[in-house]
Amino acid sequence: MIEIQGLTKRYGSKYAIKDVTFSIRKGEILGFLGRNGAGKTTTMNIVTGYISASGGRALLDGHDVLEEPRLVKRRIGYLPEQPPLYMDMTVDEYLRFACAIKEVKPSAVKAHLDDVRELVKINDVRKRLIKNLSKGYKQRVGLAQALVGNPEMIILDEPTVGLDPRQILEIRSLIKRLGQDHTVVLSSHILTEVADVCERVVIINNGVIVAQDTLSRLTSGVGDAFRITLRVAGHEGEIKRALRSLEGVKFVDSLAVKEEGSYDFVVETDRSCDIRKQLFYALAKAGLPIMALRTADITLEDIFLKLTGDNEGA
Repeated sequence: MIEIQGLTKRYGSKYAIKDVTFSIRKGEILGFLGRNGAGKTTTMNIVTGYISASGGRALLDGHDVLEEPRLVKRRIGYLPEQPPLYMDMTVDEYLRFACAIKEVKPSAVKAHLDDVRELVKINDVRKRLIKNLSKGYKQRVGLAQALVGNPEMIILDEPTVGLDPRQILEIRSLIKRLGQDHTVVLSSHILTEVADVCERVVIINNGVIVAQDTLSRLTSGVGDAFRITLRVAGHEGEIKRALRSLEGVKFVDSLAVKEEGSYDFVVETDRSCDIRKQLFYALAKAGLPIMALRTADITLEDIFLKLTGDNEGA
């Protein structure tokens, strides 16, 4: 169990984070989200013991990271956005160095590194200098060092930045496997990635926690609109006027044209207002045939933008 209790970090009169409180259950994959400068990295740096807090506590199974730093750090694996690699070392040299820092028993190092290299698929580059590796392999080596010592908790800050689509899918799959035996905290700007692998989400904005729950509960709690996407044949302006005239409609917007002679739209109403039947009869009466229609769920991106109030964060 990880407990973050009222963490605060202040630089002079400016707060980087303020009264940040949440917990992470053992064996959970938690998404930690926020736009640039929101306080994510500050929080993670305090939890890992890299910097100290101005107030509050970070506990791992009751052990305070500032009071028992050696014990706690041995039980936490951290992959920052820029992996802490020594470029003039070979992969094996670097991982053995990481084993020494994490105080892995010398008699267990060989077998342990065999397991770690196999897990992150870097056996074929173990003898190569890190500086000569591709971005994807460097990221895997950084992840390997986070796994050294078999830590209970693994913190991953933007682990797929700069990777190609295939590498991204491989890392996502690996994160899911890690969640079977470890507690994982994933911070990422790729919101679909978080929605795909995380069980619960914590969102921080301007140094303050603004939401924390499962994705399904966040969706139902934050989403206040019923959304429909549809494709209609006819003149764009005429279709838009017909949609906007319907009772209960709050928002209508055109989407990209995907079929000749038809236009795609998104329509939003209050969550309590289902206008699908009304919409069907109104467009049929106007001679505007519906070519496709479906309800659209509120996404993690919608939640994020609503809570942070800034499109830049997505």
